[in-house]
Amino acid sequence: MSKNLKGSVLAFALALTLGAPASSVAQAAAASPAGNKIAIVNIQQAIANTNEGKKETDALEQKFSTRQAALKAQNDEVEGLKKQLETQGAKLSDEERNNRIKVATDKQKAFQRNYEDFQNEVQQSEQEILSRLGKKMLDVMEKYAKENGYAMVLDVSNPQTPVLYASPATDITKELVEAYNTASPVAAPAAKPAASSTAPRPGTGNAARPPAGSATPKKP
Repeated sequence: MSKNLKGSVLAFALALTLGAPASSVAQAAAASPAGNKIAIVNIQQAIANTNEGKKETDALEQKFSTRQAALKAQNDEVEGLKKQLETQGAKLSDEERNNRIKVATDKQKAFQRNYEDFQNEVQQSEQEILSRLGKKMLDVMEKYAKENGYAMVLDVSNPQTPVLYASPATDITKELVEAYNTASPVAAPAAKPAASSTAPRPGTGNAARPPAGSATPKKP
């Protein structure tokens, strides 16, 4: 709504719960006696860039697009009331000014509640997608690691992974995306024009965009 959905929320930009820590992934890859190489992967980015991840993100954007538009309209109304107070406040009676302040404050609080509910629902939906697709990606990654002689694969999208330095040459994110797409029957989604606006953030008059990168509607 996750670059709209992919950029905001996606932020598909998202915490990933795969149901298995990065260490267990490394151990699974190390099970191959022939493996002696180490690789890194941004698992969130890999999931979001698969055909299936893109399809799920598009569906999430569609699911939340109406509410996102409603939030933007609600935010615009609040900002309009604030501007009216700024420009007309000095000309109003104390009673009228206080009434307008109360109306603007009540609408701001209502918007904040709606925004937080929306954000929580988007995040829950994103996490469900990331968890479901993440399990499939782990299977693909284990197979890829064994076939290509990797003894360890570290997930650099996880802040708990102790990777202080890794050469870009060891990054297999793109290769995993290709391997996942090859193993999946989901076709690539049709290209679509970039969205011109995103959902609003509380207390601002601007629109804001997960994530795919990870896969993550775009959050307001």
